[in-house]
Amino acid sequence: MLEQADLSRLLDILGNRNRRRIIELLREKPCFVTEISERLMISPKAVIDHLQMLEDARILAFRSDERRRKYYYLEHDISIQVHLDVQSHDLVPVILSGEQRLLISLQKLRQMIKERDEIAQKLEEMEREIDHQISEVLHEGKRAGSGEESMLVSVALAHGAKSTEEIRDLTSLPPEMVDRILQNLMDEGIVCKKGTGLEIRGIYAE
Repeated sequence: MLEQADLSRLLDILGNRNRRRIIELLREKPCFVTEISERLMISPKAVIDHLQMLEDARILAFRSDERRRKYYYLEHDISIQVHLDVQSHDLVPVILSGEQRLLISLQKLRQMIKERDEIAQKLEEMEREIDHQISEVLHEGKRAGSGEESMLVSVALAHGAKSTEEIRDLTSLPPEMVDRILQNLMDEGIVCKKGTGLEIRGIYAE
């Protein structure tokens, strides 16, 4: 447990945005001064000042290569969460251990997977509803006297096809047949041109 004076000093150090950026960068890999300066667009002198403060706090350390360049790395990684004390309404900083950060990461991963599975389930339900609605469209088309090819073109438009080429790709119908059906649908007021594309319109659109 940190003493109050040490904790205050640590919070003061981490209160600087550029020092926090340096820590985040060094989480990726060790870096030397020039590299930090270029990546974060901070002057080398300012980088050296920040590194010295972080080194004094034993957050960072360095090693030298054969060219005597100092590579800085995290000696002690750190994570801080701030909790609100309901009784005193004071902000209480809590220093988390590596195990606690791992647990938080695992819990976050679990929640993300849970949300993903829920979305996947909703997509499966939506696919079933779409299949049912396509069957309904084909049934209503037959009742209205529309041919099978005409309904295939209509369903392709409902799927978002905007051009005759896209409709041909979805239906595998001959080009001349697609053009003829589209013209009939436009004459009936079911389809209209919008810009360079096509879309369902009027009471037939949502």
